[in-house]
Amino acid sequence: MGFLEYARLLRKHWFLVIFAAVLGAAAGLLISFVQTPSYRASTEVFISTQAADTSSDLVQGNAFTLSRVNTYARLAGSEEVLERVADQLELEVPVRDLMEQVEAMPVTNTAILEISALSDDPALAADLANATAASLAEAVEELETTGSTSPVRLATIVSADVPAEPESPRPVLQAILGALLLAVAALAFIVIRDLVDTRIRTERDVKAVTSVPLLAAVHFDPKAASRPLVVHAEPLSPQSEVFRTLRTNLNFVEVDGKSRLFVMTSSIPGEGKTTTAVNLALAIAGSGQSVLLVDADLRKPKVADYMNLNGAVGLTDVLIDRVAPADAVQQWGTSGLYVLPAGAVPPNPSEMLGSRAMHAMLEELRAEFDWVLLDAPPLLPVTDAVVLAQHGADVLLVAAADRVNAPQLKRSLEMLETVEASVAGLIMTMARLDSSESYRYAEYGYGRSERAEPEVPAPPRAKTAEHARPAEEAPSRRRRGRGGKRSRAHR
Repeated sequence: MGFLEYARLLRKHWFLVIFAAVLGAAAGLLISFVQTPSYRASTEVFISTQAADTSSDLVQGNAFTLSRVNTYARLAGSEEVLERVADQLELEVPVRDLMEQVEAMPVTNTAILEISALSDDPALAADLANATAASLAEAVEELETTGSTSPVRLATIVSADVPAEPESPRPVLQAILGALLLAVAALAFIVIRDLVDTRIRTERDVKAVTSVPLLAAVHFDPKAASRPLVVHAEPLSPQSEVFRTLRTNLNFVEVDGKSRLFVMTSSIPGEGKTTTAVNLALAIAGSGQSVLLVDADLRKPKVADYMNLNGAVGLTDVLIDRVAPADAVQQWGTSGLYVLPAGAVPPNPSEMLGSRAMHAMLEELRAEFDWVLLDAPPLLPVTDAVVLAQHGADVLLVAAADRVNAPQLKRSLEMLETVEASVAGLIMTMARLDSSESYRYAEYGYGRSERAEPEVPAPPRAKTAEHARPAEEAPSRRRRGRGGKRSRAHR
């Protein structure tokens, strides 16, 4: 990850970092308020030898003193010295507790020993430090005496005073440290999560997985479940504009003189492929071209429900030659949008979708309509979409942000590549774009020069298998676009 990636993560998750810092500061303050204050008092002891008669004796005395400083520091915290301190101050505490309260440290490159004591009572802290210095001097004199006198002398040069301020807690310092600690932890969490999380989140993630063109990114719409037909319900919304942009981009897909045949699929369930297919069909019909939307998901068909149509008769009835395609297709609204529902769910969906009857039906429908869209099942659970792609259709692969991950998307593309299927492009759904990537559609003044009239769906046909006419009796019908234009195959 480069600097720009880290900057992108920080910009995206800045609120989490700020929240963690505030939480850390609050935790630091809370801890400081519940902590018992501790006071530290310090005294300094100078270590010297008896007066020397010659310079040689003076040098030797200094060397002896420096060599003893660390030893006396260790001795200051010993039971020998601290028992005297406890007796002197009449303390009824274990000596081991005093060992944790008293600390002696030599001052670097000097013959000075600093003795400090820690206590929740400031006066006791000062008494402990001074008493330890006095007891240490007595112990050294006893230990170092070789004759009538000791060659070493310890003198207190700075007595311990009663501290006015506690050493801890320090609310401001603890708040700063708490804020820094949790802010750094939040940053580490964000970076690690981004490194180990392989879910597709942005357009950048899609482009990192494949070179297949990204044709459109449909923004996340929290109301999509309640009104999936956004192009019909809100024709001037940003989401509707995305589907019109997708329609325009697909116009540049090479079709070798035939009408456009696309398989709409995804890697896993729940990525919004059916919603995408329905709204793309609405956008195409809105441009004056004829389009047939076929519900080829024979496992969990949804198109008829989304479009409020009767799905009793549909694709499966056509494939078993119970009805003709012309009799199973239903018109939606007054534009050039037609729908072929799935019909009854068969026991062998893959075999039916890969049959010669399916291929012949698609060739017939391509001659009738400018566009044919097949809503197929997801790629990874079943092979239906791969089977449909072998009928000469281009594949439109839907990838939902925060739902499909990079390995799943790669696997789907590999499956299509294995059968040499033509992938026209990817469509990202549920995209949560950064503010810098979003468009402010309101400023463009949609509706001033054009007023899009919502389509009114035609009443659903009350079709059942009993009322459908046999295939040999059904008349052949040609679908026309707006303005009397025939479909591309008949121009």
